[in-house]
Amino acid sequence: MTVEKVQAPPDPERTIESLRDTGYKFNTAIADIVDNSIAARATVIDLQILMDLRSAVRVSIADNGEGMNRKGLLNAMTYGSARRADPSSLGKFGLGLKTASTAFCRRLSVITRDGPEMEPLQATWDLRHVAEHGWELLVDDEADPEAVDHLQTVAHGKSGTVVLWQQVDRLIKEYVTPSGAAAQNALDRAVKGLRDHLAMVFQRFIDPSDDRAPTVEIRVNDEKLLPWDPFCIAHSDKVADEVVTIDAPGGKQAKIVFRAYILPRKEEFPSESAFKKSRLGNDSQGLYIYRENRLIQDATWLGMYSKEPHGTLLRAEFSFTHELDEVFDIDFKKSQISLNEDLWIAIKDELLTAPRREANNRYRQGRKKDALKKAGDSHDSSNRNIASKEGSIDTAVVDIRDPNTGDAQVTNKHGSFRIRLKIGSATKPGQVFVQPVDSLDDGALFEPTIIDGHKAVRINTSHPYYHKVYVPNLQSGVTVQGMDSLLWGLCMAELSTISDETARHFEEVRFEVSRILRRLVEDLPEPDMDDVAA
Repeated sequence: MTVEKVQAPPDPERTIESLRDTGYKFNTAIADIVDNSIAARATVIDLQILMDLRSAVRVSIADNGEGMNRKGLLNAMTYGSARRADPSSLGKFGLGLKTASTAFCRRLSVITRDGPEMEPLQATWDLRHVAEHGWELLVDDEADPEAVDHLQTVAHGKSGTVVLWQQVDRLIKEYVTPSGAAAQNALDRAVKGLRDHLAMVFQRFIDPSDDRAPTVEIRVNDEKLLPWDPFCIAHSDKVADEVVTIDAPGGKQAKIVFRAYILPRKEEFPSESAFKKSRLGNDSQGLYIYRENRLIQDATWLGMYSKEPHGTLLRAEFSFTHELDEVFDIDFKKSQISLNEDLWIAIKDELLTAPRREANNRYRQGRKKDALKKAGDSHDSSNRNIASKEGSIDTAVVDIRDPNTGDAQVTNKHGSFRIRLKIGSATKPGQVFVQPVDSLDDGALFEPTIIDGHKAVRINTSHPYYHKVYVPNLQSGVTVQGMDSLLWGLCMAELSTISDETARHFEEVRFEVSRILRRLVEDLPEPDMDDVAA
């Protein structure tokens, strides 16, 4: 049998155009290039993202790293370049520089020198040239003058590299007035989002006090980035700290670090600025996954849980080193990992169980306080309305025998009966018919009570029905009056018809109604407490 060996090179234009659609987002693409600078041991990385009067966007990323000679430059610009000598390097697959860049520009240049004696050398992938002439990399010993100036500013007289994007066509959309305010605002928003992203991804590198990674100064449009700590360590409680050893390829073992933190609630932060910096919110909960101290995936539960409000305060660190790249199947964009089933289950059912329970408890306690606080004066109109009709509606007489035990005698149309009632006092003037409280026995929604001699209803503000139905309507006096009147009326009906035989049944009905309402409101949306007036 004869096997014919045939060279079948891919079509240059179709291939290089297809590689533009590998799913890179702008922030992820820039982070990939910053990885290369850090891998080159840069201590300063300066990004310039600017628009000229014709709305042409130019992206220039300069560093003072080791730089490259001609051979190194050609390798770096090769799709699927040779492996780096250091396996822990942030630059990993030999694709990021090219695919990340051409996802947003049609002309990518790298300008570099590996020492003060070397003149900057430039290599360029021009997508139009590739379409016309095939896989020809343009190498020029006369580098772009602006790029050389940028290199001089960042690495004056030393080695360094500039990555230059020109013909940027996928960063912002086309505008009717290309150089107008709308286009500039769109670019400004992109730059702001990039700053936030890089401050999170490279937090450990740009924080001089963090000794887990070498210190690197990163600037974006002349603004030095400040590190963003997703765990707010200065204000949070660490509720888990584990080091787990697992098997790595080659018969070796490697370690992963798992730490969980519960952030303060909004009012518990020491200042408004500290709260805003925390980015506290439902979308920010989850695992923050680091490879070699570089964040590769943020705020994800990896399909373990849905992001529900009860977990808002919980964030967890999952860190690993390059030895586990194959185990976690890290993608070439370094933007996500996948876990084997055993480790996924261990994290879900062992490492995260206690932190999630504690975060849930703190969330619920905080919501109880919030709901009671929000209740405020919202029931005042109900108290006034019931007061005006108390005499015409009330048909039962309650005689308190022992205020300490709640022993009372109720006389109604069925006779006189001994029962037990909660006896209390008004917590504010006039609040003698409807009284919000932070809890009731067995989690009931409501119960009859006596407040300063008046027959009343106490309403449990920690019950889900109050939280999801009352709270969003606290500013609507008519709605609150309607709900209060219903619960007060049920309590009055109970006292007006209770007997020795039915007393226990009424209590069971209240608990059963409370249970049913708890289930019925499970799927109702969580109210935004900040939008509810206190």
